[in-house]
Amino acid sequence: MKVLMFGWEFPPHISGGLGTACYGITKSLSNTQDVQITFVIPKAYGNEPKGEVHLVGANNVDLIKSKIHQERLQFPIRCYAIESGISPYTSPELFHHTQRKKPKGKITNTSQQRKIPFSGAYGPNLMQEIHNFSVIAEYLASQTDFDLIHAHDWLTFPAGIAAKKMSGKPLVIHVHATEFDRSHNRVNPQVFEIEQQGMLAADSIICVSNRTRQIVINNYQISADKCQTVHNGVEFSNADTSTFPKHLTHNAKLVTFLGRITSQKGPEYFIKLASLILKKMTNVYFCMAGNGDLYEKTICQVAQSHIADRFLFTGFLKGNEVCQLLSLSDIFIMPSISEPFGICPLEAMQHHVPTIISKQSGVSEVVKHTIKVDFWDIHAMADAVHALLTYPSLSKMMIRYAKQESSKIKWEDTAQKITKLYRQTIRA
Repeated sequence: MKVLMFGWEFPPHISGGLGTACYGITKSLSNTQDVQITFVIPKAYGNEPKGEVHLVGANNVDLIKSKIHQERLQFPIRCYAIESGISPYTSPELFHHTQRKKPKGKITNTSQQRKIPFSGAYGPNLMQEIHNFSVIAEYLASQTDFDLIHAHDWLTFPAGIAAKKMSGKPLVIHVHATEFDRSHNRVNPQVFEIEQQGMLAADSIICVSNRTRQIVINNYQISADKCQTVHNGVEFSNADTSTFPKHLTHNAKLVTFLGRITSQKGPEYFIKLASLILKKMTNVYFCMAGNGDLYEKTICQVAQSHIADRFLFTGFLKGNEVCQLLSLSDIFIMPSISEPFGICPLEAMQHHVPTIISKQSGVSEVVKHTIKVDFWDIHAMADAVHALLTYPSLSKMMIRYAKQESSKIKWEDTAQKITKLYRQTIRA
């Protein structure tokens, strides 16, 4: 079974969970004997992992040889009135800031070059890149032998639709998040339309949690029969942590937030939690690892709360940097307002870190040995942190059972379910 797969990120060039999930899925699917994957991304850098999949960069497609003409790359005229560089991870404030000096009606000039210069990022020309990616997808679909199309998240849905129209092959879309998660119900109509068009065109829809599946059914008016929940897994860490420090100086405790610093992830609740804890305990530090549109605002909020001497900001971390931080952490907290799944808590559990997660997360559907609270209930969250730091036996018990539990949540199981769905979709 040959799969033409579209994604926007692939390690080591990732900005969050989407790239991590795509890698875990493709790696496990490629280890299945009867699945061969051609994975297409906007921009290939050349240092991506070799062997697991056949990786194709849309930026490497020769426009002259492929006979793609400049007019095909013009942004659809019906969108000019609302043309915008919408990022899936920006706030309204950042969106307006990036739009102020943006030239209108920009198209790709192919007369001077043979290839489209994709950035592969979430910048001000994102919508143009999404459109260009769909044009490349149509061409690749005409040149590639495959049985099924698999498109990850809304950025690649137009590419999946274009490939389906060209080939007539069935389309599976993978919903890793929705605009209702990212925007905290301040839904951008253009993104919503792209998501809904992808869902309507798809033959099957994979949702990363039951929570996400219900959003797709209820908010996008999609048939329940079309949607199937397939939870994510976790990559088992093989990092050598023996050289990592195990404690902060003077045996201070470290409470960690790891993720994009954006409203969806609830950083303001982490700050409020820290203020409550520091009124009771003094030997505790709080770390916010990640980047995002609220990064600077969050630093200001910490300063205004007069707890800056107890706060650490690391910026974006990946690979061994994440492992090193988790080896130092005494508690991991994910206070997300709306989290379709959430792989980070599983990584923390793998690294023997007690975890506290919001009930509004997809990962809460598959784990038992974590403490689950509503994202807004900072007093319950603070009680949990205080208990874990005060009673070592409680922490040790959570670590033991959580490690066992997370070890059973494998990408291989995710791949088996996806393979089964592939077969069902092709037979339908």
